[in-house]
Amino acid sequence: MAIIDLISPEVIKVGLAAKDKPSVLRELLQILIDAGRVIDRDEILEALLKREELQSTGLEAGIAVPHAKTRTVSSLTLAIGTAPDGVDFDAIDHQPSRLFFLMLAPPDKSGPHIEALAEIARMSKSRSFIAALIGAKTAKEVMELFGE
Repeated sequence: MAIIDLISPEVIKVGLAAKDKPSVLRELLQILIDAGRVIDRDEILEALLKREELQSTGLEAGIAVPHAKTRTVSSLTLAIGTAPDGVDFDAIDHQPSRLFFLMLAPPDKSGPHIEALAEIARMSKSRSFIAALIGAKTAKEVMELFGE
């Protein structure tokens, strides 16, 4: 399943207000709640925070992929956010994260989750694509970039 199949403008936030990791998680989760994609904020936030305690999901090249398995979703659910100024997300390269993919998956369906992680890994190799996503001014522009 391609990321473009999982997103729509209402689950994309260009210019996150959050300035730290817990706030990023809460803001991205709120995007999914507002879009009607999830309802159980407390359970999901707890799952995300527990996952971050195991190991940060801040990768390299300004990308972070906070994710959790939760029974509160029936299929892979995704929100995307950008923070052009960067947020300290304890990334493995010690650089601020600027592009966030929050993924929630049901515990019994790992295939789509793995496919989405692989797609993010592939796209992270294109610095120009990542820069374009981070520099996007609207959710529609982000959608158009994924559609190319």
